[in-house]
Amino acid sequence: MAGAKNHDYHILAPDIWPLIGALSALTFTSGMVLYMHDMPSHMLVLGLGIAGLIATFFSWFSNIVKEAHAGDHTPVVQLHLRYGMILFIASEVMFFVGWFWSWFDFALFPSTLAEVVGGQWPPKAIEAVMDPFALPLLNTLILLCSGTTVTWAHHSLIHGDRDGLKKGLWATILLGVVFTSVQAYEYMHAPFGFGGNTYSSAFYMATGFHGFHVLVGTIFLIVCLVRAYKGHFTPRQHFGFEAAAWYWHFVDVVWLFLFVVVYVWGGWGAAYH
Repeated sequence: MAGAKNHDYHILAPDIWPLIGALSALTFTSGMVLYMHDMPSHMLVLGLGIAGLIATFFSWFSNIVKEAHAGDHTPVVQLHLRYGMILFIASEVMFFVGWFWSWFDFALFPSTLAEVVGGQWPPKAIEAVMDPFALPLLNTLILLCSGTTVTWAHHSLIHGDRDGLKKGLWATILLGVVFTSVQAYEYMHAPFGFGGNTYSSAFYMATGFHGFHVLVGTIFLIVCLVRAYKGHFTPRQHFGFEAAAWYWHFVDVVWLFLFVVVYVWGGWGAAYH
C-alpha cells in the first residue's frame, strides 16, 4: 500500500519543540550575558530562557516516551539512541577535560603565574584548603554507594523485579540528594571564596559543574522513578532508564578524578581547613 512502512527506522513527525528549544537556549545565554554585565531586565530575559528550556525538555521528552509506547522505538532506533547517548557523554567528558587541563596547567607550572599565585601551588593567598579525607571522602563513599544502588535497580529491571527497581531508584535518589547537601555545606564553610586566584576559580568551576551534573542526574532518576511507578519500563525495552544509569555512572567516575586530582593532589602540602 502507498505510504506503508517497510523499514525499521522511525520517521519523525513535524514538531515545534526543536525550534522553541533553540530560541529558549538563545534567550537563556543572552540573559546570562546581561546578568554578568549587570544590565537592565537581565532577570526577565534569564527567567524566560529557563522557563522555555524547562517546557522544551518536558514536552519533547514526553513526545519521545509516547513514541516508545507507540512502538516506534524498534531495535534499530534503540541502537541509534544509545549511540546518541554515548556521544553526549563523550562531549561531557571533554567538557571536564577542559577544567582538568586548566587545573594541571596552573598546578604544574606555577612559576609562569608568579605574579598571580606567588610561584607556588596552592597560591600564597590560599591559607588553607579542604581536607580531602573529611567531607570530600564522605561524598566519595556516598557516590560509590549510589553507583551500586543504581546497578541494583538496573539488574532488578532486567530480571522483572519491579519492587527492586523502585527501591534501587529511591536509594540512588536519596544518596544523590545527600551528596548535593554535603557539597553545599562544604561550600558554605570553605576557607576561600570564588575568584581572586586561579586555585579558587578552578576549584569552584570544576566541583560546581560536577555538582550541577549530579543535580541533573538526580532529576533524571526522579523521572525514571515516576515512570517506573507508571509501569513504563520492561526488561526488553528500557532505554530511558539505561541512559539515566549511564549518566549517573559518568558522574561517579568524574568525581573520583576530582577527588584525587583536585582535593588530594591539588592541595598537597597545604594546611587543611
